[in-house]
Amino acid sequence: MSEPPPTLFLLGASHHTAPLALREKLALAGGKLDALRGELHSFADLREFAVLNTCNRVEIYGVAAQPETVARLQASFCAMNQMDPAVFEQIRLHLHGPDAIQHLLEVAAGVDSQMVGETEILGQVKDAYAAAQAQGTTGPVLNRIFQKTFQAAKHVRTHTAIGEGQISVASVAVDLALKIFGDLQLCHVLMLGAGDIGEKTARAFRSRGAVRMTVASRQFQHAEDLARGFAAAAVPLAEATAGLSEFDIAVCSTAAPERVVTQAMAAAAMRRRAARPLFFIDLALPRNIAPDVASLANVFLYNLDDLAKIAEENVALRQAELGRARALLAEKAGALWGQVEPRMGGNRLPE
Repeated sequence: MSEPPPTLFLLGASHHTAPLALREKLALAGGKLDALRGELHSFADLREFAVLNTCNRVEIYGVAAQPETVARLQASFCAMNQMDPAVFEQIRLHLHGPDAIQHLLEVAAGVDSQMVGETEILGQVKDAYAAAQAQGTTGPVLNRIFQKTFQAAKHVRTHTAIGEGQISVASVAVDLALKIFGDLQLCHVLMLGAGDIGEKTARAFRSRGAVRMTVASRQFQHAEDLARGFAAAAVPLAEATAGLSEFDIAVCSTAAPERVVTQAMAAAAMRRRAARPLFFIDLALPRNIAPDVASLANVFLYNLDDLAKIAEENVALRQAELGRARALLAEKAGALWGQVEPRMGGNRLPE
């Protein structure tokens, strides 16, 4: 009896299938991403793989020598994240062949995003592919798929209006702050986290009139680097969280695996702020701010899912373009599957 052909698959979960609390459990923060890659590399019958890890999704793309490989991979993934396999079954996304390709194309083009048409995801997909290439875990199948994916994403943005009237997490967060405070020139803004998201949010605040800004990070040098570009102050993370009462708006986007702001911290800050509101924006996954902070009087807390719901109110143009974009991508996915299917007998990953 001949062996079954290799399987192109996608396994993971996203904002479409899992609420924030479960995505938080699956988030590959700290050293978990490297640990997962190391675990996947130990699967002798996993010929190729790449891991896409963002604030809204964890997705494993791979070529498995046999269907049972994916089942063992799923069991290992659940064990690593201490998640009940039965729970994961309810939220997982599991696609094969052309469906997996179609999904990746839609992700890279911003069609599958929480905020339809956003552009950040394409860079994240490119980074995931570059990391897999650097570690030697891609081969003839995934190399072809990812390279063609980038071309397809560009084609869709050129030939549809999917990206017009763009909104991002940063812009939605800042517009919400404007509604709460009215004039951002009077507000002191704290950026907890100095990465890419922190930089985009700082830029959005500055463009809407914010003048007083402070940056804090677990690595003080990173805080200084970001602060310099916005003529802002830089302080150590511990100093910023201890002095929360001095700020009107706190944006959290660190990669910390634990809570950075607890209810006790926020309550202490509010006792020193009298009647002035305190606005928290949590852009991190796992979340940086304890959810029970929202129960405090005069405290506003919004996370990624909250901001996505607000953004949905203003996406009429992009929604109208979704059908056109998906049709274009479906055509390209079918053609790409025709190209890679003959390559499915490629070499295994090096030991």
